[in-house]
Amino acid sequence: MHVLVINKMIKAVFFDLDGTLADTAPDLAASLNQLLAEQGKAVLTFDVIRPTVSLGGNALVRLAFNIDEDKPEFISLRQRFLEIYKSRLHSGTHLFPGMPRVLDTLESDGLVWGVITNKPSWLTLPVMQKLGLDKRAKCIISGDTTENKKPHPAPMLHACKITDSDPGCSLYVGDAERDIEAGRAAGMHTLIAQYGYIGKDEEPSQWRADGIISDPGEIIDWIHNLHTD
Repeated sequence: MHVLVINKMIKAVFFDLDGTLADTAPDLAASLNQLLAEQGKAVLTFDVIRPTVSLGGNALVRLAFNIDEDKPEFISLRQRFLEIYKSRLHSGTHLFPGMPRVLDTLESDGLVWGVITNKPSWLTLPVMQKLGLDKRAKCIISGDTTENKKPHPAPMLHACKITDSDPGCSLYVGDAERDIEAGRAAGMHTLIAQYGYIGKDEEPSQWRADGIISDPGEIIDWIHNLHTD
């Protein structure tokens, strides 16, 4: 159930990782195409793969092989995909343009920031380390940190607990419907990262977020505007 947010002052900002904080799609797409090639299948274009990245490894394997998760071969394909991805985590991954300034501004303004992702910790932490953010983030919540992951609010509430943040004074930025659902359920303000991995058939305007941004820099503008309303 969505908890009504009544405090407009933002004191903590939490980010989804893939498609919001960092552009991880190049490495994930290359890994998926390597798996397809190993299996003797035709590779997919980047534009086909990109919108599925935020949905996780299972969704990418389903996309590539048109296979249901209950099929015996699904587990082995997913495992091989993750092995390939782990070996090339840092080849093309980078922060989205404008995001370094956003993080610098949040820190200079005294706001807490962290990451809440469904990516497993054994993949999340190396990415954050490579980006040089593992020590700067006040929390890194992965898909296996809490018993439930997004769209459940548990990861969001855990992030608030360990950073001593009030959900009503927190903002969550994500590029998937489950991100907004989780943030709303936790009582956070929410923003949709339109620049992320959103498919053409999706309708972010129906996700009931507090706003939609097309560039990371708009996060700072949105916070400042909220504070001056």
